[in-house]
Amino acid sequence: MTRSSFAGQQHYGSNMWSGDVASSWDMLRKQVPAGLSFSLTGNPNFNTDIGGFFCGSYNTRGSGSAPQNPQYQELYVRWMQYGLFCPVFRSHGADAPREIWQFGSKGEPIYDAIEKMIRLRYRLIPYLYSTAWQVTSANGSYLRPLFSDFAADKRVWDTTDEFLFGNEILACPILNPQYTQEKIIREDAMTGWDRKKVESKNEDLEIDWTATKSVTKYLPKGADWYDFWTGERMKGGRDITIATNIDRVPMFVRAGSILPLGPEMQYVGEKAWDNLEIRVYPGANGEFTLYEDESDNYNYEQGYYSNIIFKWNDRSRTLTISPRQGGYKGMILERTFNIILPDGTTKAIKYNGNEVSAKF
Repeated sequence: MTRSSFAGQQHYGSNMWSGDVASSWDMLRKQVPAGLSFSLTGNPNFNTDIGGFFCGSYNTRGSGSAPQNPQYQELYVRWMQYGLFCPVFRSHGADAPREIWQFGSKGEPIYDAIEKMIRLRYRLIPYLYSTAWQVTSANGSYLRPLFSDFAADKRVWDTTDEFLFGNEILACPILNPQYTQEKIIREDAMTGWDRKKVESKNEDLEIDWTATKSVTKYLPKGADWYDFWTGERMKGGRDITIATNIDRVPMFVRAGSILPLGPEMQYVGEKAWDNLEIRVYPGANGEFTLYEDESDNYNYEQGYYSNIIFKWNDRSRTLTISPRQGGYKGMILERTFNIILPDGTTKAIKYNGNEVSAKF
């Protein structure tokens, strides 16, 4: 990882993050176009310090108290919901600790919102790892500006608050406060490291974190979209207003997508991928390549990996799982794929490496 980049760094495949940025809504909003622009240079590996680096202005109850400040709690949760869609998911910074228990206890809204996003991130690992293979093998990208896939839709040419995460997921993070007032922070790496004394008034705000809010997002023209959380199908090419909560980030999946989800884990590799959930979103033909390897070395460079291709035929409503391509030491030989459609239809498919199909 490096905080500095230069022309030609694409050759080295290193990860760049946006540096010691201030903890503010303005800075969070800037991370989205920054990551998209950086990706367009041919550097796909971009992330930010979740919650911002310098959060000292929120230490209203003494040093390190920002995680108990509602203004910072809301910012941190929404920043984490943006970080959910970055190649690297990293909470890091100065001025206050960032462990989940610093923000409350299990059963409290902010703690539960953070936990929910961490658990979802681990569930997305099969999708993220397969996307990483597309980055490696086919010059793909994790963060995709909407005009990369919907160039004919002029509405998305200068969109700076939505993007594609891989090819299937439309990420629509909430980049403005809904429960607290926006705190105006003007800080950069130089002033932040200056360790100036922060004069902040104690802001004990009574916030109803369980209140339902709303946000308006745009669905790109040229596809139908499914709400990731509800399974509702919507036409593209229009603005939609949806209900939101502190623990839910707006995200959609385009029709024709096949989305693999893993088990909830405490760390990568804790549980085998022998019982993956495969979500299929009808409305168009679709294809997805599930990539797997030994996961902790460079043997994939010598060809030790496998691909399993899922194809959805929308007209016949048939999912075909291809014969496994390739192999590696310790790979799963027999497994179950749990196929789920947005309407709740479910089928468990046994797979041993040979082609198998299921009609819905």
